[in-house]
Amino acid sequence: MQVVQEDFRCGYVAVIGRPNVGKSTLINALVGEKVSITSKKPQTTRNRILGVLTTENAQYIFVDTPGFQTKYSSELLKKMNQSVRTSLQDVDCIVMVIEATGWKPGDEEVLGLLDKNEKNVILAINKTDEVKESEAILPLIKESMEKFPFADVVPVSAEKDRQLNVLLDVIRKYLPVSERLFEEDTYTDKSPRFLVAEIIREKAFRLLGDELPFGIAVMIDKWEETDKLARIFATLIVTRESHKGMVIGEGGAKLREISRLARADIEKLLGKKVYLEVWVRVRKGWGDDAQALKTLGYD
Repeated sequence: MQVVQEDFRCGYVAVIGRPNVGKSTLINALVGEKVSITSKKPQTTRNRILGVLTTENAQYIFVDTPGFQTKYSSELLKKMNQSVRTSLQDVDCIVMVIEATGWKPGDEEVLGLLDKNEKNVILAINKTDEVKESEAILPLIKESMEKFPFADVVPVSAEKDRQLNVLLDVIRKYLPVSERLFEEDTYTDKSPRFLVAEIIREKAFRLLGDELPFGIAVMIDKWEETDKLARIFATLIVTRESHKGMVIGEGGAKLREISRLARADIEKLLGKKVYLEVWVRVRKGWGDDAQALKTLGYD
């Protein structure tokens, strides 16, 4: 039986924003664990992922959502946008993230998803470390409040760990008094298999060109594990034959580097030695193939 203090709070917090605004980096910083993969390329996050932080007086269940956008269209993007809309339902608090450099058209699209009658929407102005003068934030706060009646506005830097405790204190006000829903040592609802696939995809995103990453998916084919060693076999799926060579690289150099970087992170995740073998396979049009999306976990 759980024993919690009378004012212990627990609830779901949806974190939303346009692509590449820093949602995943913010959640990782708040939770203190790598819940979601990150890169400088848009649409890195594809799935709805929970990140859980338990403190002495609250349990925050963050819902990391894909970046909402309407510039491109595919079955995968439709599912990602629907995931954002669904995540806004039945949550106790919403944190919208924008950059300290100001509002962008993509931010306005996300703002259009919000109901102005809601009293639980917080604006997190991220990347304040990229703004030279702190005074520049004040006009942005004023402009933001004119756009939407945010319950609170908190300038933060997820990268530099600035004002994150302030943001947590503000969020806590909107969480209901409740026992925790997850065990204290839980930091995500995703399985190790999912996290490993995401780590491999992250390294591919970071090492490959701008055109290629969005057409990449990862499937774990085989997983063998003992107390001291995990043997993992995975496939990087691309949409075109020409992309296969780009992923493999000259003499297999690019694929080896992806595997090397991924293996290091996977060993940290699992706390043991890892043998990782990654292959590349072409599956044309998987981003518009409902059955392929289901197989790859995007259903």
